[in-house]
Amino acid sequence: MESRAIKILAPMNKKIALRVIPGHFATNNSHINLYIDLTTMKTRQKEAEEAAQVIAAQYKNNVVVDTIVCLEGCEVIGAFLAQELSNAGIHSMNAHQTIYIIAPEFNTNGQMMFRVNNQPAVYGKHILLLSGSATTGDTLKKAVECIRYYGGIAEGIAAVFSAIGSIDGIRVNSIFQPKHLPEYKSYAIDECPLCKAKQRLDAIVDGYGYLKL
Repeated sequence: MESRAIKILAPMNKKIALRVIPGHFATNNSHINLYIDLTTMKTRQKEAEEAAQVIAAQYKNNVVVDTIVCLEGCEVIGAFLAQELSNAGIHSMNAHQTIYIIAPEFNTNGQMMFRVNNQPAVYGKHILLLSGSATTGDTLKKAVECIRYYGGIAEGIAAVFSAIGSIDGIRVNSIFQPKHLPEYKSYAIDECPLCKAKQRLDAIVDGYGYLKL
């Protein structure tokens, strides 16, 4: 599967590349024909820093950020993003004039939650939600609902790749969009033409990686 991987360079920064693997993949909410592997971008210092710079440029002039809530293991990018926003003079309402970087957890029912020790970084705070990739937008929607449940103010949503333009009226800013992956397709699970053509699934995928079948 990995031998099929190709790299797609970001139009805004050629140092940023998506590693894309063609095939037949199942997510929690859909089937897709391209798996976007963000492992190196999430774990390599330089790549995470470059991604953070591009994302930060979309927020430097028009948002208050107290906390960055990171989904799918994006904390390294989130830390660099906080640094970029701070260097740009982004205003924070926090008493210590710093930006928190936290991640939600999931309870046994699959519901997103914040533990008590992290709730002060959400309640009454201006939140920027950061995700790796968004296909259907269901996870982002749940995250926005979770932030609001805990009293946070969802100010913006950022992703490395997003097939979704907005969630609950909040624009999703991303480095890559479907136009940069012209072959990318996402299907409802019960309407997947790859399944109907009896093409076997290559892997089950999510924001943390993949499990080969």
